[in-house]
Amino acid sequence: MHTHLRELDEALHGTDADRVEGWSRVAGPALAAGHRLFACGNGGSAAEAQHLTAELTGRFETERPPMSALALHADSSSVTAIANDYGYQQVYARQLRAHASHGDLLVCMSTSGNSENVVEAVKTARELGVVSWSLTGPGPCSLESLSDDTVAVPARTTSTVQEVHLALVHIFCAGVDRWSERSGAARTVPGQRGNT
Repeated sequence: MHTHLRELDEALHGTDADRVEGWSRVAGPALAAGHRLFACGNGGSAAEAQHLTAELTGRFETERPPMSALALHADSSSVTAIANDYGYQQVYARQLRAHASHGDLLVCMSTSGNSENVVEAVKTARELGVVSWSLTGPGPCSLESLSDDTVAVPARTTSTVQEVHLALVHIFCAGVDRWSERSGAARTVPGQRGNT
């Protein structure tokens, strides 16, 4: 086996995926009740945050009503305006203040667990009564102590951490789908195109 795949296998075995599945059991009813999920990260983590929100507003594997999910980096005009006027560490926190309400959800992705703009987002979420969950690399890190829950991936390399994060995103989305099926909100439609 290639060394990279061996490291990925070890990281997968050392990651508490059940906790992420538990998040989905909270997210399903919250999103169905009209709450929003926000996601944020930087670089590859931003791409994974947007992958998560796309699966929720579109669909993952089961046909169901769309759910409100926004990747906070995706509005480039807001990000650049906030960064210019308030500093890059505020690009996510200020958007949360504009859009988030008590009972909404925030999913953060950061391989270091110490990205300033993500840390500020979690602090703001706490002030607003927004539930915050974080996916990180190996701790200890700032997000661990600030978030409502954190799942750390025990891998040495950023690429491996991000690969496991993507698997966790899919576990989360599958859990939301399962909740939708059990609640009667979802219906499987044979012959439709696959997920994004």
